[in-house]
Formats: sequence, C-alpha cells, structure tokens
Amino acid sequence: MVSVQRGFSFENYFRNESFALKGMKQPTMTKTGTTIVGLMYKDGIVLGADTRATEGPIVADKNCEKIHYLADNMYCCGAGTAADTEFTTYMIKSKLELHRLNSGRQPRVATALTMLKQYLFQYQGHVGAALILGGVDVHGPHLFTIHPHGSTDKLPFVTMGSGSLNAMAVFEAHYRKDMEKQEAIDLVAMAIQSGIFNDLGSGSNVDVCVLTKDGAEYLRNYIIPNVRPPKELSYKYPKGSTAVLKEQIRDFKLIAEVFEGDEMDTR
Repeated sequence: MVSVQRGFSFENYFRNESFALKGMKQPTMTKTGTTIVGLMYKDGIVLGADTRATEGPIVADKNCEKIHYLADNMYCCGAGTAADTEFTTYMIKSKLELHRLNSGRQPRVATALTMLKQYLFQYQGHVGAALILGGVDVHGPHLFTIHPHGSTDKLPFVTMGSGSLNAMAVFEAHYRKDMEKQEAIDLVAMAIQSGIFNDLGSGSNVDVCVLTKDGAEYLRNYIIPNVRPPKELSYKYPKGSTAVLKEQIRDFKLIAEVFEGDEMDTR
C-alpha cells in the first residue's frame, strides 16, 4: 500500500541553496498588502477589512472578500497569501462543522483558535496566513490574532497586514471601552480607510462584520470610498485618425503534397 504524503515538500531546499551559492538568482517573495482590524464593543465583536488583492505592483482583484465564515458565531479576517488564508479558513470551517455535528453544541472560539494555531505552527510560518479571529460563544465575545508561525494574542482591539500601523493609530486615538454598536462600526470603518488611503497594498472598499450572541451581520461593501467617476471626454477616435506608416501585402499559395499510395492531400 502506497502512503500518500500531504502538505508542503521541502525536498528541494538544499538543491536551491547550492544553486544560490553558485550565483544563480533565487525567486523573491511576492509583496502582498492588506488592512484587517477587529475590536470588542459593548455587546460583541466588529471585524473589518479592505477589499484589494495585490500581486506585487499589480491589483489582481479590486473587490475580494477577506472576512471568512468559520461558523454561525465566528468569522476570521485573513491577511497574507490569498490562497493560504482562503484554504486555511475553509479547512477549519469544515472541522468546526464536524465538531458541531458530533458534539451537538455550538463551537467555541477557543476551539477554532487552537485548530488554527496548531495548523500554522506545523509549517513554521511557510503558510502565509495572518488571521484575526472574532466570535461570541457561551463565554462571551472573544478577539484573537494568529500570526503565520502560530503565535497568538488576545486584545480588545487588534490590527494586522501592511496597513496595520495606520489602522492602529486610529484605534489608539479613538478606542474606548464599552462602545455602542454604531460607534464601533464607524471606528472600524475609519481604521480600514486609514489603511486604504495610506498603504499602497490596501485599497478599494470597506467590509464590516458584526458578531453578537444573536448571530453575525456581514456588511459587504459597507463603504465604497473609491467610486470611479464617469469619463468627462469621449476617447473614441474616427477611422483614419492614426496615420499608416507602412503597409505590406503577402500572397500565400496553397501547397499540394502527394504521398505514394495516398490521394492528394491539400493542407
């Protein structure tokens, strides 16, 4: 019976190192960008994220979703490599659903935290997923950050991603304990917008997710600060506006090939 190995393979590590010693240029990491935040308010958790997906200097997607569903009572914001955040949260979502079906109880936020940190620690940071986990369970609201190498924090307000310093400046200036729901949403939106306008890797729109004991409210495209205005002029030019500098005409003749024993084949 052949055993199937799953996960990452590092068997070419030493080969690549030998190439580097011989002067061969190694591929570099692709720069990514995101602003994700979370805060605790009076009755629950508010999560926020921008919607720009970057591929180095290229904007790959202007309106992607960075707030991922894990369970009815918890969501997770992802920064880093888009595929890693997407499939890591999808895998944990599946495990949480199996846990709910087996136990018959609503999964706890600490359960999702343990699953995420143990999975990421296995790969020592090679899975590029920086996560903000928020949810409400029988013990109340919880807010955690999970770094790609598996370490975690629990704080009343958190930020992650390339625009995290901009967002943290807003939180440190305006956050206060036991905020009302709308105050918390407005502060999260302000923090995300600070990342959108001051970090090149973050941009487009603001997504917000509110989590309480009654469930989750996902406010997709809560703010659209970068609406593209209509073009003021027409950029359609009549035929002949561009001069023809050179013209060349070629005649292609049909070539017939006759093979012995075959009929004529025209190609």
